[in-house]
This record gives sequence, structure tokens and C-alpha cells, in this order.
Amino acid sequence: MLLSYLENAQLSAEPKLVANKQQALQQYLNNASADVRWQYQVPELGEGGACSLFGHLQEQPFDLREHLPSSSEAKLRKLQAIVDFVVQESGVDWFGIYQSQHIEGQPRLLKLAYYGAPSRPLFPINPDFATTSNNVQVALSGVARVINDVEDYVANGGEYYTCDPKVKAESCLPLYDETGKVVGIIDAEAFTDKFFTPDQVALLIAACLEISKHLPTSRQD
Repeated sequence: MLLSYLENAQLSAEPKLVANKQQALQQYLNNASADVRWQYQVPELGEGGACSLFGHLQEQPFDLREHLPSSSEAKLRKLQAIVDFVVQESGVDWFGIYQSQHIEGQPRLLKLAYYGAPSRPLFPINPDFATTSNNVQVALSGVARVINDVEDYVANGGEYYTCDPKVKAESCLPLYDETGKVVGIIDAEAFTDKFFTPDQVALLIAACLEISKHLPTSRQD
């Protein structure tokens, strides 16, 4: 499974290092207990809904119950526990898990669990949005992006959706089902550049392999 993940995501990692991260994650999950965040605050969107207005929150919280059945609670607890583990082990400043779903007739990335500042709950998955969104680009291509200098990446024309201006490094990795289809992404952000070392990337890969086992079923399915 690891080798096929690395091939599909076009990543390189030391298998033994990833295996060690997987083992540590499993041990953590055996004893972890995490609360489900069914509702969370989200930023106001800018003109046309293209960007978030950082620091300006919508009055009404986003409610996952509108998109997921209540039977998803056990899976959401597991996903939040994985988020907690990644943050604990890496010290990353923001981390989120998104699932690809059809919402209102359109493919979108739905944020299921996260740690950090409020952020956008839904991203449209289409080529137009991919021109300004690293997350959507990965959701469409299935190819990971590890960016250790966001400023340089953007200056060179890279796709990037700015939510928090303090972010200096970002890793966005795909999630696959058992057939190799992209079913979501993870997004990790750091306030320092050169943050995503091989050890950090191995941790994120281990998380991706586990997350794919716990994705919920959408209401539309």
C-alpha cells in the first residue's frame, strides 16, 4: 500500500520511517479519545467567494450535519484523533482533513476535522479554482505538493489559496481509496519555512494511509 501511495502521489519517503510513524499512530489511536466538531466558525468570503477574509468570521457556524449523517460520529472522532496526533508529533500550526464529496450537485472538498485557525469549509473542485488553490490542484491531479517556501512558490506562479498570511510552508497530500481514486486531501501549514523535512513528510504519509480507512459516507451517497 505504501509503495502504491508513493507512486500515485509522486512522493519519495523511507519505508521504514513511514512504518515507524504508522506504528506510533496506531498506538496513539488505541487509547485516544477525541471530540467531534460538528460545527465550526468559518471566515467571511471575499467578493465572488474566491477568497477568505482572514480575521472576519461569519456569524453562523458551518454545520457538518448538513452534509454527513449522524452515524458518521465514530469516524469523525477517529479523524480528529489523527489530527491531534499529527499536531502533537509535528508541531505544525494548522492541519486539516478534507473529503471529496458531491454537495449541491457539484464536487467539493469538505473539511471534516482540523486544528488551528478558522478556515474555509468547502472548496469547489474544478479547473478554474485549481488555478488559485493548491488544495484543489492536488484533489484534481492526485499529486502531492510539498512547499517549503510559500513566498517563493507564489512568486514563481504556483497555485496558492491564501487563508492565513502567516503561513510560510505548506504540504498538501492526496487521499486515495482502495482503487487508487482520489477521495480527499490533507493540508498542513507551518509559520516557518523549510518546515517539512523528510521526517515530517513521512508522518503525513502515515496519516494519509490511516485516514482513508475512516472517511464517512455523505448524505448524497
